[in-house]
Formats: sequence, structure tokens, C-alpha cells
Amino acid sequence: MSSNLKFCKMHGCGNDFIMVNGFCEQLPADRGSLAEKLCDRHFGIGADGLITLEPEAGYDFRMHIYQPDGSEAEMCGNGSRCAALFARQQGICTASELNIATLAGLIRPAILESNETRGLVQVDMGAPRFAARTIPCTIPGDTVLEQPVEVSGREFIFSAVSMGNPHAVIFLNVPPQQFAVTTYGPLLEQHEIFPAKVNVEFAQVQDKHTINMRVWERSVGETLACGTGACACAVAAILTGRAEAPVTVKLAGGELQIAWEQGGSVFMTGPAEVSFFGEVKL
Repeated sequence: MSSNLKFCKMHGCGNDFIMVNGFCEQLPADRGSLAEKLCDRHFGIGADGLITLEPEAGYDFRMHIYQPDGSEAEMCGNGSRCAALFARQQGICTASELNIATLAGLIRPAILESNETRGLVQVDMGAPRFAARTIPCTIPGDTVLEQPVEVSGREFIFSAVSMGNPHAVIFLNVPPQQFAVTTYGPLLEQHEIFPAKVNVEFAQVQDKHTINMRVWERSVGETLACGTGACACAVAAILTGRAEAPVTVKLAGGELQIAWEQGGSVFMTGPAEVSFFGEVKL
């Protein structure tokens, strides 16, 4: 017997998601297949991911993030801002500061401003991780900063950062808009040194507090924005002396503000917006 599923379409800087309130909606057991169906931009609703908010003891809720290929992601920065605003609008929680469980651990969003269609949210993303085994990356050494990797006969220098999910940050000498992201992104994403695959950021530092970035997301492809990618990019730029906090990361879909002091948490501030509400037959 078919059933209907209510959802909200949201985005953070153009990184768009199908949001489902798992407190009141009956979700199928196979969430991965549901994500593949709903995220399809030709035969489904279309999105970069499916996010469900579900009960979790000791937290305001658990956020599950499913990619268009059906895999579950550990973390999503733009999605976490959308989840915080969606939770408030759905009455799941009324506080401005939330505790959200994810596969990457606890994150703490704070809703700074909000109305019926838009919010400004700051997220405590936790501390970045640099140990090669936690990325994971198989290059020898404890950390992976400014290391070479070759794909299709071309060498890139990258730094690996985990924001709960894996990132490889590459700084360019040209604007990323002029770079072949769709050519090299998938090759780097699936390189053998990244056993769990990797999100790839291509960035150019404009000044000490501004970075221009494009992103190739693992299991998704190029997106208009990536919150964890912006965090990883800012952290890598600070670590390598290219930038100083705070950093504005400019993406195709908008801007994110990133603050980080070494040894502490990364704080990401950016918008969350409602596109529309709907109902789909399963």
C-alpha cells in the first residue's frame, strides 16, 4: 500500500535538501533507496541530499544525511543549518541553541535570526582533525599537509582535513571558476589514497580573510556550496599561513563566515532558507 510523505525543500547557499520530520512522518526502512528516488533531479523532487530529523535520547534530535547515491554521510554543514531552522519551524525544539547528534558526533547550531522562510545560523562544528588515519588517507605520516598527489598525469598539492567527513583542499593560482573542477574532482575523489573517498575543495586565496572556492562533493558531484568544505578550506589556509581568521569563503551559491582558533572548534555562520513544502507519494 502506498503512502504519502510530507517534506520541506530547503537550501543553504544553494546546497539543497529534502527535509523530513521523522518525529511525525513514517519513513521506510530503506532510507538510502528513498534518497536515490527523491533526490533525482529528473524523476524525483531533486536535491543534493535527503535529511531526516529523528528522536535521539540526550539530544534535541538525530540528523541523518543521505546522499543522492543512497549512501549516508557523516556530516553536512549546510544541512545542519537547515536542520536547525526546520526543527524550530516544526516545533521539534524551541530553543535557539540546539544539540544535534550526527554520525560525526555532536554539533551545536545556534539560530541567530529567523522568520518563516529564512534564518541565519551559526554552527559549532567541533574541532578539525588532521591525523591521516582519521581522514582517512593512506599517505605515510601523522598529518597530511601540503602533500603531492597525481591524477591523469597532473600533480596537485593538497592538505587533508576532517570535519567529521574527509576533505582534500587544493589551493590554485587561478580563480576556481577557470579550473576544470568537473574533470579533476571525480579523479581525486576516488583516488586510491582515500579509502572512503573524499570531498575536494579547489580554492584561491583572495586576501588574508577571503577565499574563493568550488567544491566537488563525495558521492554527489559539484554543488553550489559545501559547509564542511568551507570549514576545511579555511582551516587549511590558516594552517599553511595563507589566511587568518575570520575567513569569508565565497561559493557559487553564497558566502559563509568561518572562525577558528587553533586547538578549538570551527564556527560556521551562514543562511538557511525554505524553498517550498510538499507531499510525495511513496
